[in-house]
Amino acid sequence: MRPRRLEPRFLEKVWGSTRLAPWFPDSDQKIGEIWFETESIPLLVKFIFTSDKLSVQVHPGDAYAREHHASCGKTEMWHILAAEPGAHIAAGFREAVSEAQLGAAARSGEIEDLLEWFDARPGDTFFIPAGTVHAIGGGLVLCEIQQRSDVTYRLYDYGRPRELHLEHGVAVSDRGPHAARSIPAEETLVSCEYFTTLRWNISGERTYFPERDSILIILAGSAQLNGEHASAGEVWYLPAPSQIEIRGNVTILLTHA
Repeated sequence: MRPRRLEPRFLEKVWGSTRLAPWFPDSDQKIGEIWFETESIPLLVKFIFTSDKLSVQVHPGDAYAREHHASCGKTEMWHILAAEPGAHIAAGFREAVSEAQLGAAARSGEIEDLLEWFDARPGDTFFIPAGTVHAIGGGLVLCEIQQRSDVTYRLYDYGRPRELHLEHGVAVSDRGPHAARSIPAEETLVSCEYFTTLRWNISGERTYFPERDSILIILAGSAQLNGEHASAGEVWYLPAPSQIEIRGNVTILLTHA
């Protein structure tokens, strides 16, 4: 079987950006997310572009999601591709909070001050397990890899007229600190029960023998995948077992469930 290029799905968001280059053509609309998915792998890949803050939110774990009629929970990781000076993300709390404190802070907006904020720079990776209260700031481009679910509970949305989900959100939230910044182990950025993600910088050629169906994400540069041209912003499905010859000057993420 040959590698297969996945089709992108562009989603407009109030906090999105019109500047999508060099990964995609710039847009007249504010594009916030570009999705890539395949039924063969229970993962969803997104490119996320932010010009403003996203909501403060949380995702449920598997058990709670299924109890409320979703297929699975949502554990995710973020790999930062571009960041304006001062850009940051939030994950977990500076110190433990009670359910009552969390609910009250979400209603008042003080939740922003309770969160732990991390500087975000190109090359940084953050791991966000289900239950971690989190937020993404403006001025960022990142690649997100997650369980194939989009169950999101908003806790605070900066006064935007969108629905909040305080009851469910508070119920599933881990209310303590979280060491979100991932320290790579050689080429491995994140390895958890739902996915493993590697980053490769290739100058020349490298052969990959996927033992399970995988997803290849082109972050920078271009390459030939078994003779087919692949460039930045493209996401490819790699069937297993197979042999994938990668030739070029390229930075990629490889992920599998």
